[in-house]
Amino acid sequence: MTPPLIVNLAPTGMLPTRADTPHVPLTPAEIASDVARCAALGASMVHLHARDAAGAPTTDPESIAELIRAVRAAAPELVITATTSGRNVADVERRASALYLEGDAKPDMASLTLGSMNFARDASVNAPATVMRLAGIMLERGIKPELEVFDLGMVNVARMLIDKGLLKAPYYFNILLGNPATAQATLLHLGMLVNDLPPGSVWAVAGIGRFQDQATALGSVMGDGVRTGLEDNLWLDQARTVKATNVQLVERIAALARAQGRPLATPAEARARLDLPARG
Repeated sequence: MTPPLIVNLAPTGMLPTRADTPHVPLTPAEIASDVARCAALGASMVHLHARDAAGAPTTDPESIAELIRAVRAAAPELVITATTSGRNVADVERRASALYLEGDAKPDMASLTLGSMNFARDASVNAPATVMRLAGIMLERGIKPELEVFDLGMVNVARMLIDKGLLKAPYYFNILLGNPATAQATLLHLGMLVNDLPPGSVWAVAGIGRFQDQATALGSVMGDGVRTGLEDNLWLDQARTVKATNVQLVERIAALARAQGRPLATPAEARARLDLPARG
């Protein structure tokens, strides 16, 4: 029997602004409200980026704590993932600021991008020492990594981290397809990545920009989960004439799953699959 599909919502990201779309949530209250509506539709995980008062990405721990607490209050059982992105910040301790939070502000998971790459307009630099340091802090703090994979070599990095004792099964891989400089949203590219995953892996698929539909369709059929949200894609249609909302993007995933007779995982089911503590 096919297990329930884990839906991971990435509602905000680092890049979208109100000039790009009126629908992107930026404040803790806006993000929490969007997350709660998406959780009611079947999202069981959320991938969070905090913004400052001006709407810019921030690694300020107080801002991150406020955001996590707001989301927890709105959707108490949801699996919460905090970003450790180095796209705008190089210093590893600033990137790790969310990992040191305590109590209700402590995330269940945190993103760990397993290598450096070019995006369409800029680069994400993740030096080997930085990746290992972040993995080590997550291990010490009892925070499960969301292993972000954009290409085949990043799967090999995960295997190296396992050999060093820095990762513990089950491993959650988020496979992101469609970036110009890395793996594309094709069955062949996805198959190569999945074939190389270590035993004990739970894997989801995300697509960047216009490739979100193809990638999440593949994930809904083949994978353990999908990631969707305005972080990855601002548009509802391929012609880019209608700006999407997070609710609409989750509704689309729910419809794909229903068409296959596949249930969506509850937060409790997602926690069980990933060996995370229960909440609520």
